[in-house]
Amino acid sequence: MRVKEIMSTPVATSPADSYLNRAAQVMWECDCGSVPVVDADGRLAGIVTDRDLCMAAYTQGQRLEEIPVRVAMASHVLVCHIDDSVETAEQLMREGQVRRVPVIDNDGRPVGIVSLTDLARAAAKGKAASGRELVETVVAIVEPRSQTNRQPSQVRA
Repeated sequence: MRVKEIMSTPVATSPADSYLNRAAQVMWECDCGSVPVVDADGRLAGIVTDRDLCMAAYTQGQRLEEIPVRVAMASHVLVCHIDDSVETAEQLMREGQVRRVPVIDNDGRPVGIVSLTDLARAAAKGKAASGRELVETVVAIVEPRSQTNRQPSQVRA
């Protein structure tokens, strides 16, 4: 089975030169947790998640309307192509510990997103990985990353 058969479409995007309040609005209106970020030519430039929005607001000490999307987005994005196999997308999710992978066309423009939800729906219909394989993917994604770069913050009352 190919990614184009299970991906979510259409994909809502955010311009790289916009602000986080607009990305948050897209997430709210489209009921999604991430938004591909595109450059002036519509090519994928990054991705911003709901968590990125929260962390940017917290660490920058500014309102979302004051923080450029470019500041919070991840510019290294794992992607798949519309003709890639579903197994390829699932492997990317496992290795990158990501819940969503943008799907791009041959020009690098986002055309969809494959999420864990899409994989689960396909598995339930018998069109993709078995339930066991899906569980293994979820376990790989939520496995804690190395703790060497993480230090607990000091929270003051």
